[in-house]
Amino acid sequence: MKVAMYVRVSTYRQTLTQTIEQQIRLLSEHSQTHGWPWCEEHLFRDDGYSGASLRRPGLDRLRDQIRSGAFDRVVMTEPSRLARNYVHQMLLVEEFEQGGCQVAFVDQPMSQDPHDQLLLQIRGAVAEYERSLIAERMRRGRHQKYQAGSLLPWTRPPYGYRVDPARPREVAGVRVDPAEAAVVSDLFVQYLEEGQTLQGVTKGLMTLEIRTPGGHWRWNQATVRGILTNPVYTGTVYLGRSCPVQAHRRHSAFVPIGRGRGGHKQTPQEEWIAVAQVPALVSQEHFEQVQAKLAHNQQFARRNNTAHAYLLRALISCGHCHLGCNGRCSPGGYAYYVCLGRSQPVVSHRDEKCYARYIPAEQLDEAVWQDVCEVLTHPESITSAFQQAQGGHWLPQALQARRENLRKARVSVEQQLERLTDAYLAKVLELDEYKRRHQELEQRLQSIAGQVRHLETDVQRHDELAAIAQSIEAFCQRVQHGLAEATFEQKRQLIELLIDRVVVTDDEVEIRYVIPTSPSSEQIRFCQLRLDYFDPPMPSTQRQ
Repeated sequence: MKVAMYVRVSTYRQTLTQTIEQQIRLLSEHSQTHGWPWCEEHLFRDDGYSGASLRRPGLDRLRDQIRSGAFDRVVMTEPSRLARNYVHQMLLVEEFEQGGCQVAFVDQPMSQDPHDQLLLQIRGAVAEYERSLIAERMRRGRHQKYQAGSLLPWTRPPYGYRVDPARPREVAGVRVDPAEAAVVSDLFVQYLEEGQTLQGVTKGLMTLEIRTPGGHWRWNQATVRGILTNPVYTGTVYLGRSCPVQAHRRHSAFVPIGRGRGGHKQTPQEEWIAVAQVPALVSQEHFEQVQAKLAHNQQFARRNNTAHAYLLRALISCGHCHLGCNGRCSPGGYAYYVCLGRSQPVVSHRDEKCYARYIPAEQLDEAVWQDVCEVLTHPESITSAFQQAQGGHWLPQALQARRENLRKARVSVEQQLERLTDAYLAKVLELDEYKRRHQELEQRLQSIAGQVRHLETDVQRHDELAAIAQSIEAFCQRVQHGLAEATFEQKRQLIELLIDRVVVTDDEVEIRYVIPTSPSSEQIRFCQLRLDYFDPPMPSTQRQ
């Protein structure tokens, strides 16, 4: 029997106090009691992940392996380690049982008995209620302290301020750091100068060798912008300037949407709540003038310039320094893609300059488009690469042969069990010998049943891959007819859908495709996804 263990703690503090080690010790003792082998590779852990969410790396790996039939049983200390939400608990338990894996808890063995099922439901509901109650009490308590002005909504003080280390969130402990306050004041003054930009101000900070809020030497334009847009420097601390939002785009083509990574969006100024007063570093008038200039510069930024059309805009990476490439047009009218590493360090965030050559935009655009047309008009190359990446495919006769062999093996063992029972009833065998042989045959039956589950899982996977291959071929047939008459906008839309990245290294061009595998995925623009393109690539369709 293959047994998996799952442990989880919700907070980083619990991780430091080694409460997860206590769970591991209990599971180890439980395994020894039942004679199960202990294997570190079969231990799945989530350190510092809330049980209110199913987005947990350890749980995801466990679910993937159970889906492939890798385990017969999964053991946890108690139900709340699996999930705090009762619906999530039932979903996971049902999913595991469908994969042929039983769920067990150390403190309360679970069975199909109605009383055990009722107890599990009650414990799940109580755990969910307890979590919701604690979260609501903490939220209301913090909000009351904010409104009373006794608590600052800071995880760390803004640049230019210091707090009392013993009471870092008390308003009375806030004081001004003279050196950093002078830097903040100069930033507002310099940015209001005629022709000054964020990049120019950032370069000036690096020239003066002024350290960043994090103690580094290289400043980022986003950091400078954050300082210039923070109203705390006018003397008022606001609550609710931003609110968390769930991720709407994937950070990688190989990761589900919004896996544990969200963001924040700015809230309207009318919704801000003033909670405290601190020493002001700039006047309200200067602050408003800076906001007006930032909005004006943002409106006329180069990224909003649509005078020149680039087919591969935001899709090209330099093979030397691994940075992106921007489109640029020379005074003579020639368009190029230029590596960002050739820019100033304040833009490239690199100490050394990249010496990659300029890439002629027209030639590269034409070469990539011709390759896209070649791929779409010959879809067999895609399906062949897809099948190779997924381990090939079975022939129907081989599948039927495996099924028939397993059926014959099961029938043979069942017949042996019947003959063994007849021999015992005829008093040919003693009871101890009968029990020993009967247990061996039962174990063989369980082993055959496990092989059957594995086979059916592989069959289901094979059917899914076949459906994906058919979907890919159907997609290629739909779009290949209008390739010759496609407009620039149509070409751009198709390239955004099909190309993950174009990596240019001197004379070599590598095109990394991400082909839609279902009609619903044809609406996803893969060019907006993030991925470390320079690690060893995962199995995917590539052409060079």
